[in-house]
Amino acid sequence: MLAVRVIQEQGILVEGVNFFTGFCVEGHTHAIRKKDQQKQKRNNALWVAEQLGIKLHIEDISEEYKDIVLNPKHGYGAHLNPCLDCKVFMVGKANAMLNKARQMADEKGFDFIITGEVIGQRPKSQRKQTMPLIARESGADDRLVRPLCAKILPPTLPEREGWLDREKLYDFNGRNRKPQIALAQQFGLLDFAQPAGGCCFLTDESYSRKLADLWQAQGRKDYELDDIMLLKVGRHIRPAPHYKLIVSREEGENNFMSGYKKQFHSVRLISHGGPLTLVDGNPSDEELLYAARIAARFSQGRDAESVQVEIQSKGGVGRVLNVTPVSADDIAPSWYI
Repeated sequence: MLAVRVIQEQGILVEGVNFFTGFCVEGHTHAIRKKDQQKQKRNNALWVAEQLGIKLHIEDISEEYKDIVLNPKHGYGAHLNPCLDCKVFMVGKANAMLNKARQMADEKGFDFIITGEVIGQRPKSQRKQTMPLIARESGADDRLVRPLCAKILPPTLPEREGWLDREKLYDFNGRNRKPQIALAQQFGLLDFAQPAGGCCFLTDESYSRKLADLWQAQGRKDYELDDIMLLKVGRHIRPAPHYKLIVSREEGENNFMSGYKKQFHSVRLISHGGPLTLVDGNPSDEELLYAARIAARFSQGRDAESVQVEIQSKGGVGRVLNVTPVSADDIAPSWYI
């Protein structure tokens, strides 16, 4: 938001690009979980574009983004976040869009790219030594402008050519957000997304652990979009290497996970209120029965001698039976992913 406003202040037309990777936090779990019901349900990119009065291009890069996640040239961050490769990739995509637009007579002639990066704000992708690397490897070179920290970087082409007044750009540095928040107030931007947190699940320790477990279980580093969506919801419990349970935590997750019932074995509580449980993998009939007992542990009948459940196969064939919930001690701590 700030980067766009800084450039708009110089009378320059700006359009936004939002890349969908499948790993975004906003607009998914906040919309599903009941505990987040007080949070405003909005796509932050669309909302920001509206506040700024700019056109927004939404690009689904989830399929081609896979290689960035699976084989990051510059490695991972603290978890499974390929932040440096991600930044190079996205700026490169934006540069390709810029070049395409410049070549088409009926499109606006865009001249350069801006990002909201600030030196020292992110430990892997926003260091002074990585800024030139991102510009170089993305192909944007010196058509990439970082308005919020431009004064402590070498002048870019738009600055040298006089398209931008360098003196009206900024020299923000480090992890402190106070200067940015003060600038937001100056611009009248009183509502904005959490300024210090990333919006990518790959920076989350718990999510990264689940993704690593998925790769280990299937014996290869790969995923489908449904895989990474389901890693965002429920308790993940693996009693054995060849199968795991995804146990919903509340009504919102119950509803979301219901859409996957035909792709997995599932357990539904009948006699008591409780979670929908998906069983991923290749469990035996005996293991499915045990999965039902684990699911019952998280139901309102956890202390009952017997609860009634429906176990449904992937093909949709169901059977109703009574099971005894396991005790808390029966679920080994190591089973929780």
